[in-house]
Amino acid sequence: MSDITQLLQNNKEWSEELKSSDPEFFNELSKRQTPEYLWIGCSDSRVPANQIVGLIPGDIFVHRNVANLVVHTDFNCLSVLQYAVDVLKVKHVIVCGHYGCGGVEAALQDQQFGLIDNWLGHIKDIVYKHREELSSLNEHDKSARLCELNVLEQADNVKRSNIVKDALKRGQPLQVHSWIYSLRNGRLKDLSKVTKQE
Repeated sequence: MSDITQLLQNNKEWSEELKSSDPEFFNELSKRQTPEYLWIGCSDSRVPANQIVGLIPGDIFVHRNVANLVVHTDFNCLSVLQYAVDVLKVKHVIVCGHYGCGGVEAALQDQQFGLIDNWLGHIKDIVYKHREELSSLNEHDKSARLCELNVLEQADNVKRSNIVKDALKRGQPLQVHSWIYSLRNGRLKDLSKVTKQE
């Protein structure tokens, strides 16, 4: 069996397992989408949004890109944010990064990788903004701290978007969260409460 055929077999088994535990699951799921959460995370395959927070399909709306960036000129991300806030009426926007992020580490190395260099320029701006703090850290701690600073910066970008500002002006209940995930232990940390390194 080819690798791709195995994925289709896995899907069949997954759907059958869900249907056996809840025969109406997919019927109900297909009728509406009413998540309370928007997750803006990294494309990294080791950080699956639904699984690490224990939610099933339909419970969380997801946007992922390299290094979980929220850039004011990225119409893909902004379209997801607007749809989630204005149409789905999510109550929480979670910006979630992770320690050991390849995009963050590539930005720290300041090497050329090709097209992605343009994208990573946003993280290099954060390195420059926090150069004094970062310069006092060893390589591991510098990477970990930059992962945290990146999450905080991207959450601030969400808060500064006209989408969120307009929603709050309307009195819509909406909170923005800054989280970071550890690949080493599978745990999330709320950076709005703690900003220490891993």
